[in-house]
Amino acid sequence: MNQRCVYSLEIPFIHTRKERQMTISHPSPRIMRKATAIIKSGGIIAFPTETVYGLGADAFNPLAVARIFEAKNRPLFDPLIVHIANLAQMSQLASRVDKRAGRLAGRFWPGPLTLVLPKNELVPDIVTAGLDTVAVRMPDHLIALDLIHRSGTPIAAPSANRFGYISPTKAAHVLEQLGERVDMIIDGGDCTVGVESTIVKLDGDRNIILRPGGVPIEEIEAMIGPAERVTETEKKPEAPGQFPSHYSPTVPVQLADNIRDIDFSRPDAGFLLFRKPDFDVPLERTEILSIDGDLKEAAANLFSALHLLDKMKIRVIVAEPVPENGLGIAIMDRLRKAARREIGGVDYSS
Repeated sequence: MNQRCVYSLEIPFIHTRKERQMTISHPSPRIMRKATAIIKSGGIIAFPTETVYGLGADAFNPLAVARIFEAKNRPLFDPLIVHIANLAQMSQLASRVDKRAGRLAGRFWPGPLTLVLPKNELVPDIVTAGLDTVAVRMPDHLIALDLIHRSGTPIAAPSANRFGYISPTKAAHVLEQLGERVDMIIDGGDCTVGVESTIVKLDGDRNIILRPGGVPIEEIEAMIGPAERVTETEKKPEAPGQFPSHYSPTVPVQLADNIRDIDFSRPDAGFLLFRKPDFDVPLERTEILSIDGDLKEAAANLFSALHLLDKMKIRVIVAEPVPENGLGIAIMDRLRKAARREIGGVDYSS
């Protein structure tokens, strides 16, 4: 079994198929050079973005991209998002960029917005799951942008976790879920947005929200007009995060209708609350997303709170709903999908 190590910057990184050791490294020019070499040689790297940690490979190397699917146990029919460092790279990926895409990119890039556009034929089918569209985003994180720039290629990168489980917002989350399945983990600290990007498909005259995320839908509609919402599918997805069940901890999640309906006396339950309540709760089994009920703070803390609750000796996580406006739409999307997971043949969503 490969030994798992957390490296300081002084310890050399070993990257061979026979003798590979894990590394979590704060970035330095030396670390970034090593990361670039891994990407260029067909390796896969976990790296931070402002949304969640991504698991990246050269988007134009089908064999490298295949390693992402293998490491995550991700189905091949689920397309990936391709990350770019500058607008010039968009022409490598998209065959056409209309005015709406230009307006959205100009307003929200770099940032937590993904655009689904007609794809350039050079993009490997494994990246797009055979679709004639490609999902593109420019992350708002210096490490991510530096890695893409140094590598000289767009980087395909889904979240760096096991498929269907809680997304990682810390390097430690990646190490826990994927371990030696990846060649390197770059530690950039906690992700500031904390939920994945909003995904918008521009299809003819239609504006379609395929996934709510880090850019509020209201802000997108203010730029390009009303948008349809097609955020779930039982069939072949057009974008990541569209399965009805997703983002799930190993402990079942139940959504409460109201905080007053929650039975806090349950000894087998952990609790996920939006804001600090005006009554006592079991603090050792309770995570509060935002003391004052700030949706931006709640989104940033969502996945970390679920990771903490998932490690407790409990049988269920009872979650309080948040207001469904702004980032609250993305938070409730994640909680509803987490609550729909069937564990051991039992549906805990009701």
